[in-house]
Amino acid sequence: MKHIFLSLVVFSSLSLAAQEATPPVFTPPFDAPLSFSGNFGEIRATHFHGGLDFRTGGAVNKRIRALADGYISRVRVNHGSGYIVEVTYDNGYRTINRHLEGLLPPFAALIEQLQYEQESYEVGFIPGVNEYRVKRGEAIGLSGNRGYSFGPHLHLDVIDVDTEDYVDPIPLFGKAIVDTTAPKAFGFQLIPQVGRGVVNNKPTPTTFTPEDKSVVRAWGEVGAAIKAYDFINGSQNKCGVHTVQLYVDGELVHQSVIDRFSYEESRQVNSWSHEGYMRSFVLPGNNHRMFETYNGNRGIVTIDEPRDYRFQYVLTDVAGNSTRYQFTVRGQEMPIDSVDTQSRYYVSWNRTHVVNDPGVSLVIPQEALHQNQLLNYQIKPDTSGVAYTYQLHDKALSLFKPAQLQIGLRHRPVADSTKYYIARVTPKGKSSVGGSYADGFVKADIRTLGTYTVAIDTVPPVITPVEKPNWTKNSKLLFTIADKQTGISHYRATIDGKYVLLYRPNMMQSRYICKLNPKYVEKGKKHTLEVIAVDGCGNETVYRDTFVW
Repeated sequence: MKHIFLSLVVFSSLSLAAQEATPPVFTPPFDAPLSFSGNFGEIRATHFHGGLDFRTGGAVNKRIRALADGYISRVRVNHGSGYIVEVTYDNGYRTINRHLEGLLPPFAALIEQLQYEQESYEVGFIPGVNEYRVKRGEAIGLSGNRGYSFGPHLHLDVIDVDTEDYVDPIPLFGKAIVDTTAPKAFGFQLIPQVGRGVVNNKPTPTTFTPEDKSVVRAWGEVGAAIKAYDFINGSQNKCGVHTVQLYVDGELVHQSVIDRFSYEESRQVNSWSHEGYMRSFVLPGNNHRMFETYNGNRGIVTIDEPRDYRFQYVLTDVAGNSTRYQFTVRGQEMPIDSVDTQSRYYVSWNRTHVVNDPGVSLVIPQEALHQNQLLNYQIKPDTSGVAYTYQLHDKALSLFKPAQLQIGLRHRPVADSTKYYIARVTPKGKSSVGGSYADGFVKADIRTLGTYTVAIDTVPPVITPVEKPNWTKNSKLLFTIADKQTGISHYRATIDGKYVLLYRPNMMQSRYICKLNPKYVEKGKKHTLEVIAVDGCGNETVYRDTFVW
């Protein structure tokens, strides 16, 4: 007998026909056929993806069109998104166009003027309402690959002006976006609730695939979760699923619909997803509007009869393409271990919790966690280190609010207290979370409960000129600036003692560019260049050179 079975039923929805009958709100941003590398609500490490990622065929400088009639409402540039143009439309929406390579007149000149006046790459301005009107289809910028970008594309956020919610843009484009590919599941989880449930005689989650034919047995309170992705025509990228429904014995238990969310709600992604699995139950600390439960127990299923329970998932994308998956869970009475709620490492999600041990202090604020948690806390002595290593929990737990961590120094081999920082320890090594020294402790805010210690950084950044023989010919100075421990905190360049714009176009690379502009650098003479880079612990490198241009 097959106790876990699978059925795939892909069907078309009438929503596509309804969508085609409704006039589109927006014109596509490009003339070419639309293709995507990411969709709205896709799960990211710390947030929901807030918009659409349009492919640009591996090229930059494609003209981006206004989607409707409106006005330019903000123009800026920053390290994370490159050039950014915001447009407020007469139809009640505002869009944010990110990762642009360039701006159109007069904005390019205005941004450059501000950069030199403020001596900063990151600048911006807000025009007056209707000061710069645009018509549907009119060019508003040039696509690019700037900021945190893995390839040329346009990231488009659409925001409801009245509510400031981020909304799914796909329905607003009507027939311009064709999608006939249904979502697909890649795995399921049954998650026993701590102290109240068990799966296959274990208090830990059990994972299985749609093809798995083994018997899953459970008793008590369990939650279900699914790893699934949507796919859009013409793209192999794994996208987020618009609607996920869980039925148990034919009754709807939980539903998630990703069609809008606020900026604040976006961080709650980690109360819903874990290691790629989307929970079909709501944790106590999660108040996101996208989740609805129908069984009176936050979507948690009670297995209390010795029988088979029929679970069914229905996955539907925004175009109405749908897939169904089924599996059976056999109810079988098994012992459930209790949890020591009196342990000083048991954290209630709705209370502030403090851990004080010799050499460490941890303050977890109220509602920082998603649910009650018994921490797997350990102290790992290291007599050779400047501090012990502290395992706050054996698995990474993301926090809604930062916790305050202090770690005491056991040795102080470096007199300069600014060289100490708190480092997170993972199997990949150590990474800096920063911090400051005071009274024998290094203090920092952390966003994840994991493993931490104190490290020392006395090594300054490395500045390396790139293609120096071509500087004069190309009117462009190139460098790599890198720091292996605490990262680059800030940098600055001058030519003949005057500020010049040095910037890092793509944050995935360590290359920095200074374009020589006769407005700011006199041509036909020898120049003195100085580049300063400072890391997170204040270590400084100064690169000096001369060149003729």
